[in-house]
Amino acid sequence: MAAPDAPIPPSVRLPAAERRRQLLDRALAIFAANGFHATSMNDVAEAAGVTKPVLYQHFASKRELYVELLGDVGDQLQTVILKATAAAEGPRQQVEAGFAAYFRHVDRNRSAFTLLFGSGARLDREFTEVVRRVEAAIAGVVIDLIDADVDELHRRIIAFGVVGLAESTSRHWIAEDLELDPEALARQVGELAWAGLRGVRPL
Repeated sequence: MAAPDAPIPPSVRLPAAERRRQLLDRALAIFAANGFHATSMNDVAEAAGVTKPVLYQHFASKRELYVELLGDVGDQLQTVILKATAAAEGPRQQVEAGFAAYFRHVDRNRSAFTLLFGSGARLDREFTEVVRRVEAAIAGVVIDLIDADVDELHRRIIAFGVVGLAESTSRHWIAEDLELDPEALARQVGELAWAGLRGVRPL
C-alpha cells in the first residue's frame, strides 16, 4: 500500500478540486523548506508527482500559486480559531480556547506557520498584503469576543494586540525549536491576555 503522503501520479484522474488540494499541500512543504525564490515550478511539480503542464493547468504562475497558498494557510488557521472559540462556554474559556487552537495548529503545521509568518512573506509587497489580510481576519474573530464598553477603534487595536501576542509567541517557539505543550502554553498566554482584557476601559 502506498504511503499516505505519496505523490498521486498525473495518470490518476482526480476531480479538479482534489488535484488542486494535493498541489497546494505539496507546494507548502517545498516552499516552506526552500523559500519562494529558490523554489521553481518544476520543483513543485516533482514534489507533487505531476508534470509541469498539469501544475500550470491549476496555477498560471509560481507567484499565483504562492499567493493562493498563503491565503489557504491563513484560512485554515482562522477556521480552527473560530471553531474553538464558538464552542467555548464563556469569555474566559474563549480566550484560552482561541490560544489553544492557535498553538495546536502551529505545533501540527510548523511549515505552514513558517510560510505565512516567516521573513520570506514579508519581503514582497503582494505577499505582505496577503499576510496582513490573514492577520486582520483573525483579529476580526477576536473583536467579536471582546466584552468591553469601548469604541470600535479601541476594540480593533486590542484585537490586533491579542493576535500579535499569539504570533510573536509562536515565532519564538519555532525559531528556538522549543519543546512546548500547546495546551500549557495556551494557559500561560491566555492568563496574560485575560488579565489585560478584564482591565480594558474607555480612554
